[in-house]
Amino acid sequence: MADDAMRTDVQLPVATELKKPRLKKAPELPILEKRNWLIHLHYIRKDYETCKAIVKEQLHETQGMCEYAVYVQALIMRLEGKIQESLELFQSCAIINPTSSDNLKQVARSLFLLGKHKAAIEVYNEAARLNQKDWEISHNLGVCYIYTKDFRSAEEQLNLALQLNKHDLTYMMLGKIHLLQGDTEKAIDVYKSAVEFSPENTELLTTLGLLYMQLGKYQKAFEHLGNALTYDPNNFKAILAAGSMMQTHGDYDVAMNKYRVAAYAVPESPPLWNNIGMCFFGKKKYVAAISCLKRANYLSPFDWKILYNLGLVHLTMQQFASAFHFLSAAINLRPRMSELYMLLAVALTNLDDAENARRSYEQAVQIDESSPLVNLNFAVFLYNQGDKKAALLQYQEMERKVNTQLENSSNTEFDPELVEMAQKLGGALQAGENLYWSKPGKDGKTSQRSSSSKPSGSQQPLGTNQALGQAMSSAAGFSKSMQISAEADVSRAPSPPAGDPEDEDEVEDAAGPAKPKDKKGRAKPVAE
Repeated sequence: MADDAMRTDVQLPVATELKKPRLKKAPELPILEKRNWLIHLHYIRKDYETCKAIVKEQLHETQGMCEYAVYVQALIMRLEGKIQESLELFQSCAIINPTSSDNLKQVARSLFLLGKHKAAIEVYNEAARLNQKDWEISHNLGVCYIYTKDFRSAEEQLNLALQLNKHDLTYMMLGKIHLLQGDTEKAIDVYKSAVEFSPENTELLTTLGLLYMQLGKYQKAFEHLGNALTYDPNNFKAILAAGSMMQTHGDYDVAMNKYRVAAYAVPESPPLWNNIGMCFFGKKKYVAAISCLKRANYLSPFDWKILYNLGLVHLTMQQFASAFHFLSAAINLRPRMSELYMLLAVALTNLDDAENARRSYEQAVQIDESSPLVNLNFAVFLYNQGDKKAALLQYQEMERKVNTQLENSSNTEFDPELVEMAQKLGGALQAGENLYWSKPGKDGKTSQRSSSSKPSGSQQPLGTNQALGQAMSSAAGFSKSMQISAEADVSRAPSPPAGDPEDEDEVEDAAGPAKPKDKKGRAKPVAE
């Protein structure tokens, strides 16, 4: 009995330590999304070839039903410029998962890039019904409405986007809408709000400074441009704008120092070389001015402002044939600018082509509505040709324009030389005396010495507003060739990863001029 009990005690541990049954390995079920992490890893590393290979393998295994693989493949297609193929793939994603607003946003983006703005608006509206609190949808809807010229709807959508989430790009687009509508004050208010939200954004600061320059508020303009240069000393847009202000006030050496800094950042900038050339022109270094302006013309051969400047400098150097060449080219590019026809007439007068000079003056007078200088020069020309009756009519038209300017602004001042010549012409027309500024030239011919035929005098610009062109390119210029950024710049998580939107194009180059003015603020046909 004792032995049996001992045997039982010994066997008990054996009974309690029975081996557990070995767990079977889980069956490998086909998971559609099992390689998503690997696809995303190669995509964000921009290893697109490897990414496409993995996507191809994944789609082969899933028979094309892996939404994420199709989505990334569409993004890569769009990056490669295959917009139509990417659109079809995004539409496949929308069919696989019709409740995803991200898929619809990408479909709309591809439609936008194809120029189908109305179709993009419809898809964005459908995406907005799925997700009403996505600022990106509202922003992109606003951009699409801008391209369809529906500024009211665009403004509503951009304001809605700002209510959902504030972004610099949305502020900039809203400001551009107001500028397109010609409401500079509202645009300034928008940019001021943007600067309060993002005080270190140099593009916003530069744009705001340039808008103040356009309104003649130079103190505020210089303040904002200075802030932009504080955050980014190499911001060539702000440098050009600040240099332009200094150049306008005759500080050519200081402006040149600014341009030296900009030359390191943009050595092939046409407006930069145009401004440098006009600095030399202001310092009466005409050969250097022509050299710089011809370099600017080489870099931008279809910029009428550069051609205008070249014509003006050649007139100053009495190289009238060359002046005719450049002014004619500028007129072909800018046929509605009266000052170009006036300067062309001056060149033709000095080339002894009175008939064509008269035609050019007539065209200038027909186009011009406010500049008394055009009528004064035409009157001087007619007087020198012996047509006193027509000269008197032009003189009276000049007086009318002067009186209109004085009525509209009590602070209007005119160049003393212009006033002096007008008084002498008035006296000559009444008394029939010879004009003081008409005297024989080297070959015995009478040379016209009016305010326009003496470019080194009243025609000479005291400064240029060339840098205002860059500012206005992004803020206030907005010619018909204006381009707007296509989409919001949104960095998204990789589920699904959004494609990198294209950078915003500059509206136009930095050479857009403002209204030129002479010593006393009189509008002059000078390069800006």
